[in-house]
Amino acid sequence: MKFHQIFTAAIHEPKKLAAFRLLKIGKVFRYVFLFVTLFTAISFIRYLVGDVTLFDASPELLEHGELIGWLIYPIALILQFVVSTFYIFLRISVFAYVGVVLLRLMKRRGEYRFMWNTAAIAVTIPMLLTIALDFIPAMSDYSMVITSVVHVGYIAAAAKYYPKLSK
Repeated sequence: MKFHQIFTAAIHEPKKLAAFRLLKIGKVFRYVFLFVTLFTAISFIRYLVGDVTLFDASPELLEHGELIGWLIYPIALILQFVVSTFYIFLRISVFAYVGVVLLRLMKRRGEYRFMWNTAAIAVTIPMLLTIALDFIPAMSDYSMVITSVVHVGYIAAAAKYYPKLSK
């Protein structure tokens, strides 16, 4: 299955979203790393343009930033990539656990590894919302809550299509 097919299905087809639990983990990781790359690129471009600053805490940090000169850019890019990777994978892992709890409440059969795949693909819209809300300063306080509710909603919609527990 191609990434654009996964992307479109993740947006509006909860039945396929549940079926993505059977995708190979490598395919899911590659899909997630597309978002990591997008997230990193946008953050780095915002840093380059001057929308966000790294060294505004103290004069010593400013001086150190000037001292290393052009090296600040690859360091910032690598740091942003690591932070974005950690953030997105942690988010997916936490919401996968929430998904397992939802499966138990809905009396559905599923394991954490399957729900992790579903949560990873279900992160599509929440990540796009996170990026969009980051550009709206008034919404920055609520963006985590909004995207979390959306992510749980997608996971719950997919969980309905997991197999029922046998009695």
